[in-house]
Amino acid sequence: MDRYSDSERFDYGGGRNGRGGGGSGYGDGGGPLSGFGNGLGGAGGLQKRRVCRFCGPKPESLDYLDGSLLRHFISERGKILPRRMTGTCAKHQREVARSVKRARVVSLLPYSID
Repeated sequence: MDRYSDSERFDYGGGRNGRGGGGSGYGDGGGPLSGFGNGLGGAGGLQKRRVCRFCGPKPESLDYLDGSLLRHFISERGKILPRRMTGTCAKHQREVARSVKRARVVSLLPYSID
C-alpha cells in the first residue's frame, strides 16, 4: 500500500504552484490557449476582443482636464490600471498615464486614496 494517492504523486494541472485542483496548468483555470490574447477566454469560450476606446470607430479625445474620463483608468486605490484591464492600445496607454499624472499635479485626481 502506497503512502501517497495518485493525485499527490502526479501533477494533474493544478496551476503553477503545484497544488491540487483542475485547470490548465497555467494558473487560470482555463485551457492551454486561455490568457494568451487570442480571443479565447477563461474556460475556452469565445470572448469579444476589447478595442481601444481612443482608436475605435468613435474615438474619444483624451485630455488631462477631463477627470470623469480619467477615473475609468485608475483603481479604487488611485493606481493607474494596466493595458490588459483597460483595453487601450500601447500608444494610448502611454497618453492615459501621462494625462493621469498631469491631472494629479493640478489636483484633479488624487495621488492615493486611503
